[in-house]
Amino acid sequence: MSTIPTIQDSLVQDFSFLEDWEDKYAFLIDLGKELQPLPAAVKTEENLIRGCQSKVWLTAAMENGRVQFAADSDAFISKGMVALLVKVYHNQKPEDILHEKLDLLERIGLHEHLSPNRSNGLASMLKQLRNFALVFHTQNQLAS
Repeated sequence: MSTIPTIQDSLVQDFSFLEDWEDKYAFLIDLGKELQPLPAAVKTEENLIRGCQSKVWLTAAMENGRVQFAADSDAFISKGMVALLVKVYHNQKPEDILHEKLDLLERIGLHEHLSPNRSNGLASMLKQLRNFALVFHTQNQLAS
């Protein structure tokens, strides 16, 4: 099972092969296409991430002590951004999500190439992923 740092290293390597930001955006969009579409019943107000310019939905569940994320968006770039985060954090332990440093975004230079609105949206996505991890971690602590 891959760790958060290993996944980040792999993604940095994938991005390093791409020459310019047009290619990197295309790769990001392709990552978004890999996400399974969420059923309409899950695309609720409750699962909508606040702070995103476009609509981004995120769900999470615990399975065998690991967080299972599912996400979708109505916009290609946003879907790619949430897919990138899901790729890093899916099937990880809540405490690893909370404690491992996310340096992927800086290492690939994503923040430098996002509009302020998209940067805010990305920050909101990351915050929601970590909020889910915090809830599951707290539940684990209370159960033990």
